[in-house]
Amino acid sequence: MKKILAIALLVSGSSVAMADNDVGCGLGTMVWAGQSGIVPKVLAATTNGTSGNQTFGITSGTLGCQADGVISSRARLSMFMGTNSERLARDMSVGHGESLDVLANLMNIKAEDKGTFFQAAKVNFGKIFAPENQTAGQVLAALQQVMAQDAALAVYQAS
Repeated sequence: MKKILAIALLVSGSSVAMADNDVGCGLGTMVWAGQSGIVPKVLAATTNGTSGNQTFGITSGTLGCQADGVISSRARLSMFMGTNSERLARDMSVGHGESLDVLANLMNIKAEDKGTFFQAAKVNFGKIFAPENQTAGQVLAALQQVMAQDAALAVYQAS
């Protein structure tokens, strides 16, 4: 643990600016900053979630975290999509399901537009979960591109 903390302190000056937003803040983000690919992201997210270091960073305003930060709707959506990606993929492929309904609620989609949203997700499943969309952020961006092409759904853009 002391070695990890020492490494974090050494890289903290430059890595905060390069930290990857889709794994949150914390020791893992600082240690794995500047690296791309699924393996460093998984390691960063795992490290952030262990030993309460992310919680400590948020409450203390250290480890690249802001104690008074606001969770943006895009970050909230990315977290939900990352945690529920398999269920969302299944639900989107059939155009209905609990996780797809929760996603619609997180995106503040009105009840009268949910049917359109579910159908757009189903019809464009291959675009949304394309092989090049490896992260929750990329899947969300693809979903929002699909939504932008529909007049009823274009108004629901995450900030």
